[in-house]
Amino acid sequence: MIIDAHNHPDWHGHNLQKFLQNMETCHIDKTWLLTWECPPDEYDPAYHSVFKATSEGPLPFARCLHYKEHAPDKFVLGYAPDPRRPNAIDQLQAAIEIYGVQVYGELKLRVMYDNPDVLRMFRFCGEKGLPVTVHIDYEFDNERSYPRPNWWYGGGIEAFARAVRACPETIFIGHAPGFWAHISNDDQFDKAMYPKGPVVPGGKLIDLFRQCANLYADLSANSARNALTRDPAFGKDFILEFQDRLLYGRDCFDNELQTFLNGLDLAADVLEKLYAGNAQRLVPVTTN
Repeated sequence: MIIDAHNHPDWHGHNLQKFLQNMETCHIDKTWLLTWECPPDEYDPAYHSVFKATSEGPLPFARCLHYKEHAPDKFVLGYAPDPRRPNAIDQLQAAIEIYGVQVYGELKLRVMYDNPDVLRMFRFCGEKGLPVTVHIDYEFDNERSYPRPNWWYGGGIEAFARAVRACPETIFIGHAPGFWAHISNDDQFDKAMYPKGPVVPGGKLIDLFRQCANLYADLSANSARNALTRDPAFGKDFILEFQDRLLYGRDCFDNELQTFLNGLDLAADVLEKLYAGNAQRLVPVTTN
């Protein structure tokens, strides 16, 4: 069984039909279908090339529901209402009760993740047993001045670490360049989206994993794959050390991550954890 623990509806030109065809081609049995809801002035307009935004944000919950209603056995519902909104927890509670939402994700906002409103949402998710998928990005110079000179999400690894420690009963799933760059103890995290070169021991991500049992990560997108392949020996050791807290995920529609993982000569039980076992432990689902 293979579970894709990170993907989105209508993402990169994939409507429902293309999405299901792609899952079949890539031998994926279930997908965690995540929202991205945020104000229109908090995301780069360049994203309009990969989704069709609505008044509810880039990737609204209504589209996740559409997919789930048409292929209920293929999708796990995620939903991350903006925790700064006063009705956010009420909305999530209703979505859990009415639609069976099982994941809070993807959180991708221009707000510090240890903001009191955000922490309140994280603690609510812990009480309800929902893992929380977060996106972290740093500011990068994009040589533009309008509509913003740069884009960032979450406030960096320090704000995220404070949130993880402040909410020990909540399972956090880290994701994106600003998370994975800290696999290495170098100065590239806020200078390059996909840092290169050998991993320098002592990365903040390693320390955080070792100190916080409630921290997980999905292996989605180029950010995770780059972190693991920039120093292959270190990447394999990382997977082996944290094999119980890593989840297969794509955030795209290629099969490169499977090719990479299958080429690492990992034991069958390790691969089973990555592909499905860890996700099943967090969000139990049945097979067809």
